[in-house]
Amino acid sequence: MRIYTKQGDEGKTSLFNGKRVDKCDLRLETYGTLDELNSHLGVAMAHCTFPAMTEMLEKLQHELFDAGSDLATPLDSVNRAKVRRIDVADYTRLEKWIDEVTAKLPPLKNFVLPGGTQLSGQLHICRTVCRRAERHLVALQRHEDVGPAILIYLNRLSDLLFTLARWANVMAGVDEVFWMKKIEGDAGGGK
Repeated sequence: MRIYTKQGDEGKTSLFNGKRVDKCDLRLETYGTLDELNSHLGVAMAHCTFPAMTEMLEKLQHELFDAGSDLATPLDSVNRAKVRRIDVADYTRLEKWIDEVTAKLPPLKNFVLPGGTQLSGQLHICRTVCRRAERHLVALQRHEDVGPAILIYLNRLSDLLFTLARWANVMAGVDEVFWMKKIEGDAGGGK
């Protein structure tokens, strides 16, 4: 099988219902951002030496592929039964993971800056890409009907990625980097 099809040479591609759309279509921008997020998760997994987190990240990669298929298949598509839709069970599991990991972390009292370990920094990149996908999805929902659970899923996913970034630093014994708000009148930026 050849990797190139030449079907997109004029700037169009097909949704899973066969409809041809521009490659800059908002639906494509949304699930393309999920693909980007999935790639960043792959980088995070390459840096992860914690089996419990690696297992979570791998599960997330599979779900993001499902989410991309979900978005590539309009709800009225004749192929709608051929894809797994993101549902309530998916985001409630993310909530469970957030609660489990949060219980292992020190209480959050300040804003956390991205950084610490390479894994933590990469997970923060994942979080910001997830937020971008979420913004695209909100815009898409203004024009087209999409699955009802996918927006909630992405919102929980970005929270989980933030929590995993914190956990990566804690497990590595690296202090979190906190935002130091400049105190009014303190020329040195003070601590």
